[in-house]
Amino acid sequence: MNDLEIGAAKRGRRAYAFDDIAIVPSRRTRDPEEVSIAWQIDAYRFELPIVAAPMDSVMSPATAIALGRHGGLGVLDLEGLWTRYDDPTDLLAEVASLGGDAAVRRMQEIYAEPVKPDLITERVRQVRDAGVTVAGSLSPQRTKEFAKTVVDAGVDMFVIRGTTVSAEHVSSQAEPLNLKEFIYELDVPVIVGGCATHQAALHLMRTGAAGVLVGFGGGAAHTTRTVLGIAVPMASAVADVAAARRDYLDESGGRYVHVIADGSIGRSGDLAKAIACGADAVMVGSPFARAVDAPGQGFHWGSEAVHGELPRGERVAMEQVGTLEEILFGPSRVADGTMNLVGALRRSMATTGYTELKEFQRVEVVVQ
Repeated sequence: MNDLEIGAAKRGRRAYAFDDIAIVPSRRTRDPEEVSIAWQIDAYRFELPIVAAPMDSVMSPATAIALGRHGGLGVLDLEGLWTRYDDPTDLLAEVASLGGDAAVRRMQEIYAEPVKPDLITERVRQVRDAGVTVAGSLSPQRTKEFAKTVVDAGVDMFVIRGTTVSAEHVSSQAEPLNLKEFIYELDVPVIVGGCATHQAALHLMRTGAAGVLVGFGGGAAHTTRTVLGIAVPMASAVADVAAARRDYLDESGGRYVHVIADGSIGRSGDLAKAIACGADAVMVGSPFARAVDAPGQGFHWGSEAVHGELPRGERVAMEQVGTLEEILFGPSRVADGTMNLVGALRRSMATTGYTELKEFQRVEVVVQ
């Protein structure tokens, strides 16, 4: 692909967001009931290719359990309110009641409470006792500090999630996390990201990660693009990382690393486009924040919004459209792609003649 000239001293590649592309129907169609959307990562099989983002507005122990029972994977933010307070219910209600800039200042104060290792253990135990797959997330900065606690608590899957995660973090202030050594020493599969380029993804895959998160700065509650100037359109990012997965498969002699789109998945059509571009699954935030039973109570925010020095997110008001179950499976009462995500994905695959996710990754797409 040729670079475009931005100016005499700078060239750049044209990249595409999900809104820039469309899936092309084929000559064959199928019944949606004949479509399988199951996927498997390591030893864990899920009926839905949907991973809930580790955000306090989306995931509590209760919603992680509910999503697990529906066939998806809920990821708890192990640096969130549920590991800082014994019962953060009143604080979640307070965050939902705040207005304007006061929300940012108050949220910074609330999240200044230290993370408590015993609460990490308790939250993981809560989800494990429900009989669903347990996944917890830490930022790269806190992974060394709490990793042993998280693994000892009994997580099935460990997620290291940040705005940008690299295999080679350079620091003169402290010893950086060596991802390759860290993952090698763990007894549980690790999902790591975000990244958005072929080279960065390839480096993360070489650390031994079971899955790579694609994307940064593209979430509904993020302002990373505004604050840092960093963002990559997701259709191109997913396709680039899918190419890295193919190259690493050859390089490693057959080791398959799962690609999980994380960002800009706002409606059901985005979910289908992410898989069409090469994702094995998607990490979903804002669609679940629209649930009437979501912890955010009509608002959505991520950990970036409560950074003590440089917030790169905001608390976003979300229109509540239905329960978590209705958002997943319908019936939908709206025609905007915010409900019945699973039914829409099945129908998209059926309309193009595909019965499995891996096949659907080969579907034709066009630039609009």
